[in-house]
Amino acid sequence: MVLNSIEKLLEKYDNGETSIKEEQQLRAYFAQEDVAPHLESYKIMFQYFNNTKQELYTKDVPLKPRKSYIYQWISVAAVAVLMLGILIPNVFGEQETTVETVYTEQQLEAYNQTKEALSLLSSSFNDAASSVSTLSLVSTNFEKGTEKVNHINELAKTTNKLVKKNKKSKN
Repeated sequence: MVLNSIEKLLEKYDNGETSIKEEQQLRAYFAQEDVAPHLESYKIMFQYFNNTKQELYTKDVPLKPRKSYIYQWISVAAVAVLMLGILIPNVFGEQETTVETVYTEQQLEAYNQTKEALSLLSSSFNDAASSVSTLSLVSTNFEKGTEKVNHINELAKTTNKLVKKNKKSKN
C-alpha cells in the first residue's frame, strides 16, 4: 500500500501539484535504504537535492562596488586634446586659421569643381546638339527624296495608262 501511495505522490510531483508536506514524505521515503527497484532513479534525484541543500557558499561577497576612475581620466584627456588643438596652430602657425577661411577655401574649391563639371556637360551637350542637327538635315533630305519618288510613281502610273489606251485604240 505504501508503494502505491508513493507512486501517486511521484505522479503529482512530476506534474508540480504536490504540497510541501507531500514532498517531505517523498524525501523521507527515498532517504531509506529499501526503495523499489523501478524507483531507483528518483532515489538518486532526491539524494542530490539533500546534498545540495547542505552545501554552503563560503566565499566573501564584496558589498561595495569598485569605483572606476577611467571615465574621469577620459574626460581630462579629451579636454587636453581640445586645448592642444586650439593652442598649437595659434602659437606655431603663421597663418591664423578660422572657420571663415576654411569655409571660403572649401567654397572656392567646390565652385571650381562645379565649373569644370558644367563645362564638360556643356561640351557634351554641344556635340549632341550638332548630331541632332545633322539628323534633322538627313531627315529633311529623306523627306524630299520620298516626295520625288512619289512624283515619279504618279508619272509612271499616268504613262502606263496612256500606253494602255494607245494600245487598245490601235487594236
